[in-house]
Amino acid sequence: MSKHGRVLVAMSGGIDSTVTAAMLHEQGYEVIGITMKTWDYATSGGSKKETGCCSLDSINDARSVAVDFGFHHFIIDIREEFGDWVIENFVEEYIAGRTPNPCILCNTHIKWAALLRRADALDCEFIATGHYAQKRYENGRYLIYKGVDELKDQSYVLWGLQQQNLARTMFPVGGFRKPEIRQMAMDWGYTELAQKSESYEICFIPDNDYRGFLKRRVPDLEQKVKGGKFVSVTGELLGTHDGYPFFTIGQRKGLGIALGKPVYVVKIIPETNTVVLGEEEDVKQNAMWVRNINMVKYPDALAGMETITKIRSHHIGAPAYIKQEADRMNVVFHEWVDAIAPGQSAVFYEGNDVIGGGHIEMSYDL
Repeated sequence: MSKHGRVLVAMSGGIDSTVTAAMLHEQGYEVIGITMKTWDYATSGGSKKETGCCSLDSINDARSVAVDFGFHHFIIDIREEFGDWVIENFVEEYIAGRTPNPCILCNTHIKWAALLRRADALDCEFIATGHYAQKRYENGRYLIYKGVDELKDQSYVLWGLQQQNLARTMFPVGGFRKPEIRQMAMDWGYTELAQKSESYEICFIPDNDYRGFLKRRVPDLEQKVKGGKFVSVTGELLGTHDGYPFFTIGQRKGLGIALGKPVYVVKIIPETNTVVLGEEEDVKQNAMWVRNINMVKYPDALAGMETITKIRSHHIGAPAYIKQEADRMNVVFHEWVDAIAPGQSAVFYEGNDVIGGGHIEMSYDL
């Protein structure tokens, strides 16, 4: 074993995990690469060719990097555990009228657990991923904070990681900007990889058609939910739709109804198959409840504090006062925010540090 130790690197075949593995190898770590097969897209009946981290091309790309640098590489099949937890939750959340974020659920409950089990089996002290985030140890806690590249920062999707997982996790690319990572890849001879466009789709929905996925996953869903009602915020019937699971809070395009002005999904009511539509100001709210809390920085119940709170991954964040009440967090924004969607994650920041996060349960107006 090297003087730095042995590290298990999650390799998707993409540029970030490739540079992560190469960087650690060059720094003197004994690297073992691992690629996780989470989903076989062919079984979903989608129309687009399988792409991304589970495709054969990506697996081969990861393996070729390991061959180039001379370290071991393994492929593990976690499709069963991934499907049981992540995909079933994804479907259940839409059926419940919420908007899930499967990547966060996968990180929290599947990928890290799978990686650490294999790390133990392979006698690896650490695991490493290509996330654009950073970690430090302070006051007896392992803390997550934003990556140097604000445009690529992925600290939002890591709020659910527990201390025992963070203790053994490395984020080597978090201290660099994306152009620097691309240059490193080219310097190591991976020019084609460095120039490859990135995918932002959910891994099991590479055609980005979650409605089609739901219909294929639940064969009688379309029949059950057809004939739903569009109503205004005042209760006026505006028209009909194909089913409430096919809409998300804040949605404006693809509604299938023309009212002569822009309208947005304001509320989803599964019990009556109703989708409430309103104007832009109607989709703004200033308070919410958050459940399934994980406090990364402050483990004790909060008496209350000021934060910057993000309600989705690309939200810039808004000033908010948070206060924990029993097992939920009450979040009161100091300004109106758009499209607070139940099921999405709320992540609380103090400067660049992730204080904690949870799942949005419901929003309300003060």
